[in-house]
This record gives sequence, C-alpha cells and structure tokens, in this order.
Amino acid sequence: MDLFTIGYEKATLADVIGRLKAAGVKTLIDVRAIAASRRAGFSKTILSNSLNEAGIDYVHLRGLGSPKSARQAARAGRVDEMREIFTACLAEPEAQVQLERAADVARESPSALLCYEADHAGCHRSLVADRLADRLGARIVNL
Repeated sequence: MDLFTIGYEKATLADVIGRLKAAGVKTLIDVRAIAASRRAGFSKTILSNSLNEAGIDYVHLRGLGSPKSARQAARAGRVDEMREIFTACLAEPEAQVQLERAADVARESPSALLCYEADHAGCHRSLVADRLADRLGARIVNL
C-alpha cells in the first residue's frame, strides 16, 4: 500500500490534479489547519469542487494541521522547531482522532496528504505521513 503526499507551493491546480490522477489517488486528505490559500484554486470549496470533477474525493482534517507557531518556524527555516511543535500537537486527543480518521480513509482508497510546501521534508505533512505509514504498513510516496 502506498500513501502519497503532495505540496502545491510551486504548482498549478491542474498540475496537482494531474499528478494525483497519474498516481491513482482517489482521495485527497487536506492537512492544513486553515484550508484557505492566496493561490488560485487551493481554497477549500474550489479545491473540493475541482477534485470532485476530476473523480477525486476531498477530506479536510483540520486537526492534522500545524498551528501558527509551527508554520512560522517552518517559514523561517527552523524545521527542527516546527517538528518539535507539531509532534506535541500530534499527541493531543483531537489529532489522534483525526489520525485514525485519515487511516480509515487511506484504507478505503488510495490517498494523498496535501499541504502547501513543495518539499515534504520541511512540511508537517511528513510527520503525519510517518505516523499513518506506521499504522497502515504503507510506503510513503512524495509526489
């Protein structure tokens, strides 16, 4: 089983949808705390509608988003600090419930985690993916 991740930082909506379809992704799991974007097409309603038109389901799991302090650390290049902050967040009950929801979704259909950063290594989604891969016995594929 593969678990995909994708960032839209340097991509168009068409590019993201094309990569998801090429990989066989059937469900996109949005792991942004705030599913809004200044980038055209990546705010929740437009993104969800566009994905649905392409035959891809959309699930927003806000509880797996990074808090503002973690986003600020990541933007400043303090990836270790971001990881420390977000790891603490993942221990919270809401995050645990949403991790299990994400695992259920990924068991049901080929799924990808979405966040902003192009490089998964500097994004909290890599931590979410690691935990899900452990639960599912999945291989992580970064698109």
